[in-house]
Amino acid sequence: MKKTNRELERIVKGFANHRRLQILELLYKEPELSVHEVSDKLKSEFKNISAHINKMTIAGLVMKRSEGNTVRHKLTNRGKSILKFVRIIE
Repeated sequence: MKKTNRELERIVKGFANHRRLQILELLYKEPELSVHEVSDKLKSEFKNISAHINKMTIAGLVMKRSEGNTVRHKLTNRGKSILKFVRIIE
């Protein structure tokens, strides 16, 4: 199904930030991380990483899975495709 320009904009905004690109790379290498683990590995504020991951989830790049009191994150197929695209244009 063809995406509208608004939907495409939402997807692009989901990765249009250097920190979000770092998160994409990290979740590709280490899937199933919590926000706390991502913030520790990237040495960034928890609330900032949480906000970035939420935008990435809205864009369909990241999916969440509950594990007890922890929420785990991994790339969706779209997230993996975006990461491949970004590597091509580097």
